[in-house]
Amino acid sequence: MKTKLSDCLRPLLLGALLFTGTVTADVRPLDRVVAIVDNDVIMHSQLQQRLNEVQQTIAKRGAALPPEHVLSQQVLERLIIENIQLQIGERSGIRIGDEELNGAMASIAQRNGMSLAQFQAALARDGLSYEEARDQVRREMIISRVRQRRVAERIQVTDQEVQNFLASDLGKLQLSEEFHLANILIPLPDGSSSETIQAAERQAREVHRQLRQGADFAQLAITRSASETALEGGDMGWRKAAQLPAPFDSMISSLRPGDITEPLRAPGGFIILKLLDKRGGGTLVREEVHVRHILIKPSEIRSLDESRRLAERLHQRLQAGEDFATLAKRFSEDPGSALNGGDLNWIDPNALVPEFRAVMANTPAGQLSKPFQSPFGWHVLEVLGRRATDSSAQFREQQALTALRNRKYDEELQTWLRQIRDEAYVEVKL
Repeated sequence: MKTKLSDCLRPLLLGALLFTGTVTADVRPLDRVVAIVDNDVIMHSQLQQRLNEVQQTIAKRGAALPPEHVLSQQVLERLIIENIQLQIGERSGIRIGDEELNGAMASIAQRNGMSLAQFQAALARDGLSYEEARDQVRREMIISRVRQRRVAERIQVTDQEVQNFLASDLGKLQLSEEFHLANILIPLPDGSSSETIQAAERQAREVHRQLRQGADFAQLAITRSASETALEGGDMGWRKAAQLPAPFDSMISSLRPGDITEPLRAPGGFIILKLLDKRGGGTLVREEVHVRHILIKPSEIRSLDESRRLAERLHQRLQAGEDFATLAKRFSEDPGSALNGGDLNWIDPNALVPEFRAVMANTPAGQLSKPFQSPFGWHVLEVLGRRATDSSAQFREQQALTALRNRKYDEELQTWLRQIRDEAYVEVKL
């Protein structure tokens, strides 16, 4: 796990002289200010700590270290920029509460495959305290939020820019379909005789026959293929169609994951491809569900158990034939749907909380669910219909919008960082 824990705001009192009676303790070196940044300062101890971290990172990469005075200037400049952003965050009232910070720490631990206790132990092994880690994560969250407010809101992408990007060669390349492929190669030396070619083709067709009968592709690749990826089970990774030799480039998009091609002659021999997976481009079919519900929320005057009993009574009334919309308008406490008779219209299941999504998935069209609980309270739902929606064009436009925003964000961020650096009062005392 790679963790950067620069502590650019932690006050260090390394210059204190300690006295006990008339006996003077050891004198420790005084910390000193290396830069004044608006209303704050950067201490030499902070610079040294970050400098050590950067030097360790460069050394781990096996790269040569630049002269220390050059590296110190670069690190100090980074600390100055961070300090300016933190002060902007403080003036803007950006705060990261303990509950939000605890959630972020738990998420970091989970992404690294650890429990929170294991994460704390890993930090300790690296000589870092958990409190230092929390402090650094808090600062990084503040800086991220400052950038979102000050930079992201300045970015505008027009519909025309999106369409131009989709029509460009760069856009087509970035958004085209990708294929996760594996291959088996039966080799043919240059200048092979007709007999050698026929023998190689027979061998390739025998391998293909075994695959069609259920043989494991990866095992056959290891034992029969001459490809450089044979020992990886033939796994070629992700490729775009334009990266494949003819005729595979034109036929690959028609395959479904799990399909294999016939043995085809290509430079180097006969090749069999297997499509492991595909992503991007093409048709994106998304299921949508037409659903309505009644939500009963617990409150100060109604306990969770009382909410459940009310949901059960409403379920009985619906089963007895009472009108769903009428009961929803009267009892449902979902402000977004109650006035519409509980109707959520056509909705993407992924937009719903897991508890609601699971019950909805197991409820046939035209039927009621039993009362169930979600983080919002107790529900009764009715599935009115299901449909498959082709959202390929919408998805590609969203991809193009994201790509353009990311490109503009990088450009705008650098401009903004230069601007705030120029506008800040900075006095370097290094």
